[in-house]
Amino acid sequence: MSHQVIARKWRPQRFEDVVGQQAVTRTLRNAISNNRLVAQAFVFAGPRGVGKTTTARILAKALNCERSDGPTPEPCGECDACREIADGRDIDVLEIDAATHTGVDNIREVIIEGLSIMPVRDRKKVFIIDEVHQLSSSSFNALLKSVEEPPAHVVFMMATTELDKIPETILSRSQVYEFRMISTKAIAEQLQKITDAEGITVTSEALQLIARDADGSMRDAQSKLDQVIAFTGNTITTEDVGTVLGLVGRDLLFGTLQAVAEEDAVQAFVLAGRAVEMGYDLRLVCRELARVVRDLLVLSVDPSRASDPEIAGEGERERLLELAGCFSREDLLRSFDLLTRAENDIRTAAQPRYHLEMALLRWIHQRKLVPIEELLQQAGSGQPVSRPSIAAPVRQAPTPAPSRVVPPAPARPSIGAVSGRAESTPVRPQAPAARVAAPDELTPLPGAGGLGGSALKDAVLNEARASHKMLYNTLLVQAQKMEVLGDRLVLTFAASFNYRVPFEKYKGTIASLASKLAGRNIGLDVDATGADAPAEQSAQGRGRPPVDAGKQAALKEQALADTGVQALLEVFPAEIRDVEEM
Repeated sequence: MSHQVIARKWRPQRFEDVVGQQAVTRTLRNAISNNRLVAQAFVFAGPRGVGKTTTARILAKALNCERSDGPTPEPCGECDACREIADGRDIDVLEIDAATHTGVDNIREVIIEGLSIMPVRDRKKVFIIDEVHQLSSSSFNALLKSVEEPPAHVVFMMATTELDKIPETILSRSQVYEFRMISTKAIAEQLQKITDAEGITVTSEALQLIARDADGSMRDAQSKLDQVIAFTGNTITTEDVGTVLGLVGRDLLFGTLQAVAEEDAVQAFVLAGRAVEMGYDLRLVCRELARVVRDLLVLSVDPSRASDPEIAGEGERERLLELAGCFSREDLLRSFDLLTRAENDIRTAAQPRYHLEMALLRWIHQRKLVPIEELLQQAGSGQPVSRPSIAAPVRQAPTPAPSRVVPPAPARPSIGAVSGRAESTPVRPQAPAARVAAPDELTPLPGAGGLGGSALKDAVLNEARASHKMLYNTLLVQAQKMEVLGDRLVLTFAASFNYRVPFEKYKGTIASLASKLAGRNIGLDVDATGADAPAEQSAQGRGRPPVDAGKQAALKEQALADTGVQALLEVFPAEIRDVEEM
């Protein structure tokens, strides 16, 4: 027997075999069972490869199955009528390609002139018109009367991918069934069933890649599987799928997101160059990055979706959750828009690589932006503007540089603004922490066993920045305050910051790190009420010394005279209540 492609070999033969279209198939089966299938014209609309023409054939078999006295919801698939309809050679079931027969003369010759002829063998004469939206206006007009009042033995079934191109006069005389795109999970399950039956060894991650690339089309997924089998034989790996279908590797996508999260422009350029060297379509790179950004947004809303195979494969879940904690929802929304625009720009660009690189740089820059609503809220509450995203990586030399004395910079005032009567914490730019030599591989140095208070806090911060960058960037940087109280390390977070996911992930690492540096067991506590702490208490928590009243008044006068401050006060409804010398 000659080879059959998978899409034809595994074409559904019964209503229950149609994947992902239960709303349509159940309605048709119930209508037949209850003898309510009264329409003589049907329109099946939906994306390509989701089962429109297949459902029309199954409905034709249900109307003409020889092993039943009338229409049946369960055609046998074995009688002459069922087999001939499945093979497309039943003389009473005519399949017409409207893309070929677009003219009015073809419609008159093939359909209209044959309406009065009774079926040769079957109970119903069925006309299946594929891609019906391709008919010309005159053809639709010629067909209109036949669709409205066909002979009792005639049934029209029209399939289309563009429902809006069919005249309303035709739609109003037909029952319209809209087919949906098939979920990635349903496609992957069907592909698993096919490969098991065909004796093909394939990983679930490889099937997920094929299903995701099919973009909701079962026929496309089966065709891609056929293509991969032709390349690999009976054993398929994830790498084989990526090679044959030209898919962008997930490692490249995750690496790009990591570079953006760490604001590492150098690595972003390196990864863009790697995408070019591997021959990827850069539009596809942007599209896949946008897909991952969408997945991160879903996880930020509902972390339990990490187990959904449509979101991540089994080996990707932990990394996706880690990346989701590095971006706020506003960041992800802006990122999706940026990548969508970049894909459109690359489509017509003479130098696609340059557009991709500039898009990545804009993406990194966007992480520094703060929504105007947040600025107004922070100005009103007096709290410093904080970002839930991680900070830029601190690059350290392999060996500590010798200490040197740096002369102090000229003093300048910083301003804290509040509205109403609420006290505020001053808003001031965050200076980079001074670099100190980290303990060697977390082994306590001689005399380090007695670390405590601010010394232990500084040691924990510097060691985390040097050896645990994700911990430092996703959690410790976001803390409003860190202090050591006896044998407890207390982290204070703003009420608006969702610290739970990164804290649960890294709490063991923080406690172990602090205990090793202190030479004793150090517990860990969290205070999520830092945003509500009074300004004076918050300032003391940061170690800010009290300011002389006279000096405070002079600093405030100096701040009010600054043109930048005056412009700020014109934009924001705020009042300067506190200043600080930096």
